[in-house]
Amino acid sequence: MTALPYEQTARTLLQQSNGRVTPARIGVLSILLEAKTALTHQEIEQLAQQQGDTFDRVTLYRALDWLVEHHVAHKIAGVDRTWRYNAQMGVPQQHAHFYCKHCEHIFCLENLQPAWLFSLPPGYQLEEVELNLQGQCPDCAAGSSEV
Repeated sequence: MTALPYEQTARTLLQQSNGRVTPARIGVLSILLEAKTALTHQEIEQLAQQQGDTFDRVTLYRALDWLVEHHVAHKIAGVDRTWRYNAQMGVPQQHAHFYCKHCEHIFCLENLQPAWLFSLPPGYQLEEVELNLQGQCPDCAAGSSEV
C-alpha cells in the first residue's frame, strides 16, 4: 500500500484530536481530505478498496463515527437521506451545504456569509444552524451553458 497524498495531514489531525492513530482512521480521513465533495459511506469504501485499504464495513462505520464525534469530520444529510462525510479542519464552524441537482454532489461552503440576520425570541439559545442550498455547481452550470 502506497502512502496517500493526505496521509501526513490525517496523522497530524488525529494526533491533535488526542485519539489513537489507527490505519482505518488514517485511511478514511485521508480520503475525506482529498475529496472535493462530501462522500457517502459506499464511496469511501470504494475509494479505500482502490487504494488497498482492507478494513471492513463495521470498521469503516466506527472510524467515521469517531471522526465525527471528535470534530475531525462532519456528516451531512443528503436529499436522498444518505449520510455524506467531509473532513473538518480545526474548530467546527457553522457553514452552508450546496447540493448540485445535476451531479448530485454536496459541497461545503465554508466562507459563505449570510445576507440575512435574525434574532430569536427571548430564552432561546442558538447552538447550530443548518443551511442547505440547491442548484447547479460551477462545473455543471458551465457544462449546461455550453449546450
